[in-house]
Amino acid sequence: MGSNDFITLFFLVAAVLIFLQLRNVLGRRTGNEKPPRDLYTPRDAAGPETPDAGKVVTLPRRDAAGEEEDRFAAIDAFAPAGTPLNESLREMNKADPSFNPKEFVNGARMAYEMIVMAFADGDRKTLKNLLSKEVYEGFDAAISDRESRGEKVKSTFVGIDKAEIKNVEVNGSEAQITLRIISQMISATYDKADVLVDGDAETVAEINDLWTFARDTRSRDPNWKLVATESEHE
Repeated sequence: MGSNDFITLFFLVAAVLIFLQLRNVLGRRTGNEKPPRDLYTPRDAAGPETPDAGKVVTLPRRDAAGEEEDRFAAIDAFAPAGTPLNESLREMNKADPSFNPKEFVNGARMAYEMIVMAFADGDRKTLKNLLSKEVYEGFDAAISDRESRGEKVKSTFVGIDKAEIKNVEVNGSEAQITLRIISQMISATYDKADVLVDGDAETVAEINDLWTFARDTRSRDPNWKLVATESEHE
């Protein structure tokens, strides 16, 4: 046997011995091995595999008073705690947990502008979506009367100076909120001959209104509708 054959045999024997050693150390797959641990699984979900698992500290839950404080935080920021308005807004929130007074006022401001301009333009479709049946009938009658005389209204909405909640009532599932809205508008009414018959095309007028919005808190429809209007004279 040549020297090269001897060296080849030597390495072959060494490889067999190393394989047997690894087999003894690493063992064989039997089908009963524990699955590899998922490093992205939270410690609690993985189970108490290490002694440190018993050292996990469970944070205390907030008590009922703390949860109520969080629930009414938006209301307390809107109206001072202990005031009649704050108390009525809390009742509103109990009837509808999604209610937020600041968001409501912002929505009412947008609805006010849409309704005022829709009335001026005779846009019945927009009005029907924003008004209760009774209020819509009143607006529709006024528009029809204007149309019968051939009159047209040209209005420019300047803006809202103030919108504040004056009253909140919750009767069962029916909720009503009244706002005082002070707005600035330019409005002029012209007859068939395009002659000015009411208002002023250049003067900005201040309008003080009390508008009441309502909705059924049990309804899936989150929209409020205008149910009453009243002009306020200071």
